[in-house]
Amino acid sequence: MAKKIYIPQPIAEVGEQYLKDHGCEIIRGSRRLDVISMKEDIADCDAMILRTAKVTREVLEAGKKLQIVARHGAGYDNLDVHAAKENGIITTYSPDTTALSVAEFTISAILVMAKRLKRMEAELRNDNFNYKFTHKGMDVSGKTLGIIGFGNIGRQVAKKAAFGLDMKVITYVPRPEGKTIPDYVELVSWEVLFKEADFVSVHVPGSEANTGLIGTKEFMWMKPSAYLIQVSRGGVVDEDTFACAVKNGEISGGLIDVFETEPPMIDDPLFELDDVLLTPHIGSNTEECMERIALDVAEDVMRVLSGQEPRHPIP
Repeated sequence: MAKKIYIPQPIAEVGEQYLKDHGCEIIRGSRRLDVISMKEDIADCDAMILRTAKVTREVLEAGKKLQIVARHGAGYDNLDVHAAKENGIITTYSPDTTALSVAEFTISAILVMAKRLKRMEAELRNDNFNYKFTHKGMDVSGKTLGIIGFGNIGRQVAKKAAFGLDMKVITYVPRPEGKTIPDYVELVSWEVLFKEADFVSVHVPGSEANTGLIGTKEFMWMKPSAYLIQVSRGGVVDEDTFACAVKNGEISGGLIDVFETEPPMIDDPLFELDDVLLTPHIGSNTEECMERIALDVAEDVMRVLSGQEPRHPIP
């Protein structure tokens, strides 16, 4: 009998085709991604490939045949991993497929902020060609980039910024013992990072410990000319405090790609800020990256369903 793979949100065709080629049947989400619908959809499935839907204990326990939930991406804060383990369900993720795309996105964000492209384009569309004479951008060469979260993504950002943009790169690592830090990256304290950085990019995983990690104190430390690039997980940066810091001129602005609530409400104070660029969680949203992730998780699903150990179990 064909194994049934529940895919509530579409993945790249290469991933689905891999599963079909291995004799699997694809079960798509039938309705909205609410608990009741997901419980009905998962009831007879052997595996699930999870994107952004929230999967709770209740949903997992409804999957009586469920052997594996494969998280389509590097984060897994939308999955109750503890409940899965208690129910004997293997959980996997794709930690190595998104780093390149998110790093490129981060570098793009730094340049957009530095050259003030959002505001320049808006003024030009408003027939204000001369705006540029009184509002200039900056060169990033020689400027300081502070990286919060020095994992796969942070390391790639550091390399691209140092060698591609000639930036000074600093990072904070809470437990640096035994970790290899490139010679072009300087380890600094938490406070020094925020005080010295012209750009702060955030790449830590979403977790209860990281909720509200960056807030009032950190924005007070930052330079009035500095920018924050938030491409980690929603809730890591206190959004209300960030909005106030920009509005009050404590920092110059930034880019927010991930939100505490997704999608964000259109009346969110963030939408009122001209010097903040908002994007809909697209740091890894490239054709190439989506194909890498889809194939990666599909391969782990088949490994588990065939009795093998997964390559990327969630720790």
